[in-house]
Amino acid sequence: MEKNKYKELVKKYTPKENRLYNTMIAFFTGGIMGIIGQALIDVYTNILYIPTKEASVFMIVTLIFIGCLFTCFGFFDKWVNFCKCGLIIPITGFAHAMMSAALEYRKEGLVTGIGANMFKLAGSVIIYGVVSAYVFGILRLIIMGG
Repeated sequence: MEKNKYKELVKKYTPKENRLYNTMIAFFTGGIMGIIGQALIDVYTNILYIPTKEASVFMIVTLIFIGCLFTCFGFFDKWVNFCKCGLIIPITGFAHAMMSAALEYRKEGLVTGIGANMFKLAGSVIIYGVVSAYVFGILRLIIMGG
């Protein structure tokens, strides 16, 4: 079969995605994640009397813990299929990537399994995050002037 005919067949039978629907779901889910994050900060500051700066750190740690826990229980993948980027973009997506790799390679041992494979997906996120932070820091230094 020639390439063009094959591409037409693939295009014909590939399910069409509803981008507007997916965008709205991701938007509202991301908003709910923001509300949950703010609620956690409010709980930590108003009920546990932790300063706001430290409460923000506790909120991030809590969301990471919940993301890892739900990945271990198998809930997170099902929710991501529905919520799309609303759950992947926040810190919970990073926690899910790390925990998924750790769970997948745990039988190979701590060093050669988990340690060697945990950063396969997350490593690129870290690298691009550090590089972009460096580039934007330099740009800010140049534009704002020391």
